[in-house]
Amino acid sequence: MAKEDRGFASMDRSKQRDIASKGGKAAHQKGTAHEWTSEEAREAGRKGGMASHRRKQEQQQQTPDGGAAGGSSEEMRGNDNTP
Repeated sequence: MAKEDRGFASMDRSKQRDIASKGGKAAHQKGTAHEWTSEEAREAGRKGGMASHRRKQEQQQQTPDGGAAGGSSEEMRGNDNTP
C-alpha cells in the first residue's frame, strides 16, 4: 500500500462523512461534545469574516497592477476622482 493511499484524507468523501458522523454521535451520547452558545457562534462568525476579509485584501495587494484586478471602475480610475 502506497503512503498516499492511507489515512482519513485519502478516503472517499462519503466515507469520511460517515466516520465523522459516528464520532459526533458518540461524543453527544457520552456527553463530551461541544455545543455552541449563540455568543460563541457569533464570535466564531466574526473571526471568520475578519480572516476572509484580510485574505481578500492581501490578494488584491499582490496583483501586479496595484490591486485593480476585477475591481470596480472607481477603483480602476484611481483616487483622483475623475471620470
